[in-house]
Amino acid sequence: MKPNKKIHFEISERKILLRLVDVFFVLLTLYFISEFFRFDYFAVRVDNFYWTIVLAIYLNLVGTVFEMYNLQVASNRFQVTKSIILTTSVTTLFYLLTPFYTPVLPSNRLQIILFFLSILFALVVWRNLYIVFLASNRFIKRVVFIGSSKKVEALVFELSIGNPHYLVNGFVATDERKTATLLPEISLSELESYVKEHAISEIVVANGSRKTMDVALYDLLLKLLENGVVIRQYDDVYESGTYRLPIHFDDKELYKFFPFSRSNQNKLYQLYTRIFDVVFAIIGLLSLVIILPFVFLFNLIWNKGPLFYKQERVGRNGIPFKIVKLRTMVVNAEQNGAVFASTNDSRITTFGKLLRKSRLDEVPQFINVLKGEMALIGPRPERPVFVEKIAASIPMYQTRHVIKPGLTGWAQVNYSYGENLEDSLMKLRYDLYYIKHRSLFLDINIIVKTLSTVLFFRGQ
Repeated sequence: MKPNKKIHFEISERKILLRLVDVFFVLLTLYFISEFFRFDYFAVRVDNFYWTIVLAIYLNLVGTVFEMYNLQVASNRFQVTKSIILTTSVTTLFYLLTPFYTPVLPSNRLQIILFFLSILFALVVWRNLYIVFLASNRFIKRVVFIGSSKKVEALVFELSIGNPHYLVNGFVATDERKTATLLPEISLSELESYVKEHAISEIVVANGSRKTMDVALYDLLLKLLENGVVIRQYDDVYESGTYRLPIHFDDKELYKFFPFSRSNQNKLYQLYTRIFDVVFAIIGLLSLVIILPFVFLFNLIWNKGPLFYKQERVGRNGIPFKIVKLRTMVVNAEQNGAVFASTNDSRITTFGKLLRKSRLDEVPQFINVLKGEMALIGPRPERPVFVEKIAASIPMYQTRHVIKPGLTGWAQVNYSYGENLEDSLMKLRYDLYYIKHRSLFLDINIIVKTLSTVLFFRGQ
């Protein structure tokens, strides 16, 4: 028995597809323009292959910054059009400003406009084709869950947020006392025929199901596996689809999420990350010195009071240190006690909102980076009072202190400001994902996403 297969691209496959076809459509359009019009600025030939390589690199790097490869953005016509215009503009500018690796500027400046319009046209056409065909429901992956009826709806909901094309058709309950659900239940005797009739391509075994799985179900799953049906554990599906770990409030079993990244003990990785930390910290502090007179002036007008402030935070191995920031709240903002900052916090001043949106309030923390108390990338350091409060409800929260806290991090670029325990739990899921998968590639990804956050004024 072989299930009917339907086209489905995994998240990573869709991102690779977008990157490759972006370049292909752009080069194809430029080729036809050079063949049929008086356009000699850019030509796709063997003797100038490096022109195409540089253009492909620029297109992918700039596109990443402007979220061209964010699948939620890529599926939204309005958002992706905005990203296309920004990506095309900046890519064209970079390409024109690097003449040693790109064509010499043409005497006829209209060719630059044609170059810009060709890239814009290629990306608009291709990305609209992607939305109509590849982002449509015909590419949904059909899945069957196996697990407790009490938890199945919550687990399915969490997965759907990370990957909306992951459609759970039904589930096989493993608990004796079943709870009513909106999802259709599939009996064990019907499972094999159901998989075939509904073109099910994957079966997900939810948390705890292995303890309650009887021999008959195990044998049936083994038979389906032999016939080509993919069977995966929920934790793995969740992690690969959402880029965070499936941690819950009552989780205490850290061993389930080992092994953590080897980079945490890799001396070479630690050396070059420290070098990057120092280099970026020096550049950041020099930039702060340049803009400090303007910041000081605006602070006098719209943010009356001290320009800087220090606050105790918890660092690596739980050791506290003093963080340095530009003040964004009114003086004596916590005279009634420490509380989580919220999205529309009334304590934030007019100028403070601008500092937070642009992330300028974080720049003085490069001092902490130079001192070695923080790194460029890592979990954001939290205040001791909040650490104690959160750790009392989330036992695994202290795990984030096994590495240095960071100026930016995986949780910061993927989730909004934490206002309560639920937000703290979600950010912990991202922080532990980073600790588990820490690598140079992930660090670069975070830096690019941070640039995107700054450019789009998404700081909070």
